[in-house]
Amino acid sequence: MYQAEVIKALKIEEMYMEMIKAAAFKTDWGWIGVLATAHGIAAVTLPCRNRHAAEEQLRKARPVPIHFAQRGGGDRHVQAAKSAILAYLHGKRQEFDLPLDFHGRTVFHQKVWETLRRIPYGRVRSYGWVARKVGKPQAARAVGAACGANPLPLVVPCHRVVAGDGSLGGFAGGLKLKKRLLVLEGVI
Repeated sequence: MYQAEVIKALKIEEMYMEMIKAAAFKTDWGWIGVLATAHGIAAVTLPCRNRHAAEEQLRKARPVPIHFAQRGGGDRHVQAAKSAILAYLHGKRQEFDLPLDFHGRTVFHQKVWETLRRIPYGRVRSYGWVARKVGKPQAARAVGAACGANPLPLVVPCHRVVAGDGSLGGFAGGLKLKKRLLVLEGVI
């Protein structure tokens, strides 16, 4: 009985891995990578200096076999994310309504990321505010860690979270990029 359950779980995981598609594309900000499963977008890189760097970040995000689309090709989720990200970076889009795949992520992280998705374009909130919204008012540092672990920056706007005193706080892509994103949104 146990062996049959293990085999079934392995087959499900194998199917899941086969569904992973990705692409890296050039923007005015740098190269951005997008990774998707059949369920939705699972990872997005912040702007990188070249295609190889973006692809490497995606490989680190999901250390499983990834099929990288060649120019213009790719999965429908990847293409939708690419279009949405390009529009956002050109100031023509304010929200992302893409299906997201948080498979294998903690419940706390998922709650934080869903809360971040509700922070309006052009607005910022504090780590403490997010902690209160997820029902853990003393967990501002844990919120910061969840922001740092965000696999979907830009799409899940962790750059809109600042320190309680109004300073920028941290950002996985560096404070220069965080500031640039907030300038794009008219916050700064």
